[in-house]
Amino acid sequence: MIDLRELYQDLILDHGKRPRNFGRPVANANRAARGHNPLCGDKLTITLRVDEEGVISDLAFDGAGCAISTASASLMTETLKGKSVAEALTIFEQFHHLVTDGECPDDVDLGSLEVFAGVKEFPVRVKCATLAWHTVVSALDVSQSTINSPDSAPTVSTE
Repeated sequence: MIDLRELYQDLILDHGKRPRNFGRPVANANRAARGHNPLCGDKLTITLRVDEEGVISDLAFDGAGCAISTASASLMTETLKGKSVAEALTIFEQFHHLVTDGECPDDVDLGSLEVFAGVKEFPVRVKCATLAWHTVVSALDVSQSTINSPDSAPTVSTE
């Protein structure tokens, strides 16, 4: 029988090696941000489209990073598509709590994102797991992320 830890490792490795929503900018993106983790060298750009109802209709990322950073970004894009900006910000807070405290409140179900609960045991890796999340929060901040091109997007650093 496969143990739960092994399943979690497999999920992180799968998304780390074959990330979803990766390598393409979002067509007609209206938000973007760049992220950098100088401790690990992870760098990424997130582009997304928020529709007139405030829902994330498309979301993608590009860049290079460790398996945890890439897997987190990949799972994040799958989780946030179709969510409102408010829902996305709530999920960010819950995810951040998960990777820093190692647990999720009983009334919260983060689904496959819960594979990152063990990151808490490796404080240096918390920055890897949260880079994409901090970057998407920056992209969702209209005051700094409305774009003409991804190159003009603000940069977030997890120092």
